[in-house]
Amino acid sequence: MNLPEKPSIDGLEAKWDEWWQAAGTYRFDRSKTRQQIFAIDTPPPTVSGSLHVGSVMSYTHTDLVARFHRMSGREVFYPIGWDDNGLATERRVQNYFGVRCDPSVPYNPEFDIGGLERPDETQVPVSRRNFIDLCDRLTGEDEKAFEALFRRLGLSVDWTLLYTTVGAPSRRASQRAFLRLMDAGLAYTAEAPTMWDVDFRTAVAQAEIEDREQAGMYHRVAFDREEGGVVEIETSRPELLPACVALVAHPADERYRSLIGTTALTPLFRVPVPVVAHPLAEPEKGTGVAMICTFGDITDIIWWRELGLPTRVVMEPDGTIGARTFGQPGWEARDPEGANGVMAELAGLYPKQARARIVELLRDAGNLLGEPQPVRHAVKFYEKGERPLEVIATRQWFVRTLQFRDRLLERGRELHWHPKYMGARYGSWVEGLNSDWCISRQRFFGVPFPVWYPVDADGRPRFVEPIVPEESALPIDPAADVPSGFTAEQRGAAGGFIGDPDVMDTWATSSLSPQIAGRWEDDPDLFARVFPMDVRPQAHDIIRTWLFYTVLRAELQHGSLPWSDAAISGFVLDPDRKKMSKSKGNVVTPMELFDRHSADAVRYWAGSARLGVDAAFDEQQMKVGRKLAIKILNASRFALTLEGKEAAIVDPLDRSMLLRLSDVVSEATEAFESYDHTRALEVVERFFWGFTDDYLELVKSRAYGTEDANATGSAIASLRRALSVLLRLFAPFLPFVTEEVWSWWREGSVHRTEWPKVAELAEVTTGADPAVYEMAASVLGEVRKTKALAKLSLRAEVERVVVRDSPERLSALAGVADDVRQAGNIAEIRTVADGEFAVETILAQR
Repeated sequence: MNLPEKPSIDGLEAKWDEWWQAAGTYRFDRSKTRQQIFAIDTPPPTVSGSLHVGSVMSYTHTDLVARFHRMSGREVFYPIGWDDNGLATERRVQNYFGVRCDPSVPYNPEFDIGGLERPDETQVPVSRRNFIDLCDRLTGEDEKAFEALFRRLGLSVDWTLLYTTVGAPSRRASQRAFLRLMDAGLAYTAEAPTMWDVDFRTAVAQAEIEDREQAGMYHRVAFDREEGGVVEIETSRPELLPACVALVAHPADERYRSLIGTTALTPLFRVPVPVVAHPLAEPEKGTGVAMICTFGDITDIIWWRELGLPTRVVMEPDGTIGARTFGQPGWEARDPEGANGVMAELAGLYPKQARARIVELLRDAGNLLGEPQPVRHAVKFYEKGERPLEVIATRQWFVRTLQFRDRLLERGRELHWHPKYMGARYGSWVEGLNSDWCISRQRFFGVPFPVWYPVDADGRPRFVEPIVPEESALPIDPAADVPSGFTAEQRGAAGGFIGDPDVMDTWATSSLSPQIAGRWEDDPDLFARVFPMDVRPQAHDIIRTWLFYTVLRAELQHGSLPWSDAAISGFVLDPDRKKMSKSKGNVVTPMELFDRHSADAVRYWAGSARLGVDAAFDEQQMKVGRKLAIKILNASRFALTLEGKEAAIVDPLDRSMLLRLSDVVSEATEAFESYDHTRALEVVERFFWGFTDDYLELVKSRAYGTEDANATGSAIASLRRALSVLLRLFAPFLPFVTEEVWSWWREGSVHRTEWPKVAELAEVTTGADPAVYEMAASVLGEVRKTKALAKLSLRAEVERVVVRDSPERLSALAGVADDVRQAGNIAEIRTVADGEFAVETILAQR
């Protein structure tokens, strides 16, 4: 044995991380069969700054599962990746370097960010290639910090399996999957109304949209009818009047039945629009008549599509009202000159500005009825955006989704959810889908679409005739690479080609994380050993995005689920019970917590949080974790410093304690197998504190050799048998301190040692009486309580203890009375067979 004089938990993280890496402790052995492997689809964290304590909690949950299954005999495939493409990364680069990407700016091979001239605070435009170089540079620095934090946390990932979502293997897998969806008719391009973020200047998907309650105003506006009279509507967006293409009422609304099929004239613009019927119109909302614009919201899209209405879009990608000319085809008006005069006043204004101006014009024209009324209503935002989304008709790539709704719902029912109720969130999301998945983004740092388009003699791209590369050529960048049969000089020229300018949504790449981590098509042997995987661990807020999209991609690509189980973590809440997030500025830096409490202590706090339940950030719990880690060191050192020899475990107290420990092994194993790591920690910790407070005190005298060698040997053997089991039970939660203690007296790593089994204790627990340990600990606890209330030392003398209980339980106590006397410094123990358990302690006179 190699026992330190003064064991400490400080410095253990660096010591054991280095040892684990050198020894290859967590290295994946790919020679194992699929049945022997436990494969984890590890979440690749978004590289956009720093990780916070919420990430620490959820990644610890994953690591607990990995460590348990590794010790249970499975070969664990536990990769790690960095999700380093997408809007979050671009925004960080823009803010960090003070630049913005402008594809019209030529590439500068001598570009030096430090020498960039900045006349003011405005972001400086740089070329697409220079911008991507900056993204690579900053994400590379962030990824080093992420790895350092995860190593300090003690994640048992195999770092040789590291991937990035913009690395060549990821780009190849993403482009290959896209081309196969294209070939199957499941990916298509179309010019269609899409939700648009005016700040990021990109389309966003339904899953990335959230409702935020906003203050607004309802305006009652009068439309003239061509047949005479007026029809009144209410709207919160009068600035979209020039985009109005119809008025709509519910077909069962008797008030407006006679208006259906007639024509109204838009105020100010005098554009004739039909009055139509549709069941989505709400009779109880406003006047019961709504205007249909192209486009104000998602309902407008549904009405426009289902009613076959024309398109008049006035919103520009930058969020301003664009200049439009009435009197042209599609923009007919009864008074084109007057309509163009109004349009000129709105062009170039943002929605709020245009709204204020058009309200003035409506009021002056007599079409505004009464004063606008305040209202609070849900407005759709991009989840990372700051201004309301607009609906703009643009050319985008889509993946067919709606036609697979029933199959996706069935896949959700097949999946094992932990906790089970999280499956309902998935089901609700799938049932509420209203569009195919828009996977294109008008951004720069991401996986480009492997597509070019021929350009006709008039210089117009032929989008219906895409040119695609051979799979063997992937990954490609259509902005730099040239399609077969063309030369670089033909780019953008008549009779030549253009590259698709967009990149894939970041979810379009990360939804392939099982395929990317498993080296799909690049390494068929590995992929067959790990796919479908065993578990996807993640947070509950991205069930509708990452989890759903991964299920969709696996269904379309492989006809299967991507994994059998989904383990869903909750959020970390700040003291005000608000979710911790970088955007809210209420995050806590993990490294500071590691320095104050140790990684094991922080892991203890994380392990105390149940799956699916939001957990409060609590440093007091981390202090308990630190205390636990220190106690493990000290209790272990005591058990290992005993000089006597181990002997057969025959003492009733020793056998009873190990019987209770056997029950703990069974309970903890069952909990882990059910993805209930918190219950596993609770039962192990509860036993451990009783073990150190009670059992160590009860056997201390005997273990020191105050009795015969057999009694001493039984105590020492029991202590070390229990220590071996407890270190392995604690190992997933406290990997550093358990590895430290294990190294004092065992070869190899505790994390590659077999998870404890009930069978290994059976030989010494068969026939043991569970009441023996329970009674001894209970009596000692009551004696200790009496001394504490009297503010006396635990070694204070006790004249007499009287124990009342049933004859059966008193009989169990009789066999260990000497241990209890020695531990409590008790002169005499009397027993009274008198029903309920009670202990009377008479302290010695001082």
